[in-house]
Amino acid sequence: MTKTSRIMLTIALIIALALTFAGGCILGTSRATNTATANLTLERRDAIGEAWDIILANYVDPSKLDSANLSSSAIEGMVKALDDPYTSYLDPQDYVLGQSLLEGTYNGIGAYVNVKNNQITIIAPIAYSPAAKAGIKAGDVILAINGENTTDMSLAQAIIKIRGPSGTTVKLLILPEGDTEPVEMEITRETLQAPSLHEEMKGQIGYIVIDDFTERTADEMATALQSISDAKAKGIILDLRGNPGGILDTVVDVASFFLTDGVVVQVRDNQGKITTLSVNKNEPKTDLPMVVLVDKDSASGSEVLSGALQDHKRATIAGTITYGKGSVDQLFQLSDGSGLYITTGRWLTPNGRLIEGQGITPDITLTLTGDDEVQWAVNYLSGGQ
Repeated sequence: MTKTSRIMLTIALIIALALTFAGGCILGTSRATNTATANLTLERRDAIGEAWDIILANYVDPSKLDSANLSSSAIEGMVKALDDPYTSYLDPQDYVLGQSLLEGTYNGIGAYVNVKNNQITIIAPIAYSPAAKAGIKAGDVILAINGENTTDMSLAQAIIKIRGPSGTTVKLLILPEGDTEPVEMEITRETLQAPSLHEEMKGQIGYIVIDDFTERTADEMATALQSISDAKAKGIILDLRGNPGGILDTVVDVASFFLTDGVVVQVRDNQGKITTLSVNKNEPKTDLPMVVLVDKDSASGSEVLSGALQDHKRATIAGTITYGKGSVDQLFQLSDGSGLYITTGRWLTPNGRLIEGQGITPDITLTLTGDDEVQWAVNYLSGGQ
């Protein structure tokens, strides 16, 4: 088995992007195991091999003995037993699809999703995307994809079934939030190339919205900060509301624009070993005062960033308690070209806070929503609060 060097921190994957298996920081490439664990693992592996040989040699209907199907079914069974919606088995075709999505141009319907109450749920459609044009909204539940019920699908499996070549269609059975009757939608996929962030000036305050953390985000952030500097901004609002996370290295790079030194995040593997990722001192810095806006759908990578800025007392975090996904996910390639996308660790803030199931509690809790929150942040940084 070979392992990719791509690590993700995300609660939600973008349907248009499918699986953005990206990053560049390998954690836990070698892990020590005790003798008892190693022996147990060897015994169980022997039993699996024995079962395989018995079935192939003795099963009554040889026509059903397709080794590829048996192998993938066995792996899917192991993954299902973990009961982790963010751990998935990808067949060779799906693995290639995931690997092909790193350049930032992709085909799909354009929406963010996650798992809520064991249902595939829309976080938000991307503006002007096919999903948005079809009327899909945040909170909508995807009940079926091309007639296939999503109840037993992992998040990754659902996303891969939704994406596809530009110009083709996908049928989704959608239960709108608050409704009791589902609606079937047929949506034509498009080729999308959306930036991961956008910026503008709100008076004398720079306003930056980060939708997710992709391979392009750090470069886009550098451009945005230069634009804000040229406009002689007096402060920065970083809007992470609804941001589902993304590439671990990118999150560290973005944090490095705002921090001069120190730890950005700690990652604990399954053996308890902790790896620290620190500020990239080569990134240009800004010391402008900051407000970071978060909400219940700010997750994983966006929680890493807001947690680091909070622990270093670099920004005021405002909004509502964040989602609370403190896991690290990694893609492994198997020898037959298929892959495993699995949870490999938990992350902690620089001060050692484990936010899994807890979230980041903002410094200032807001009951405002939408543009009212943004205006509050403008007033706060302008000295009006």
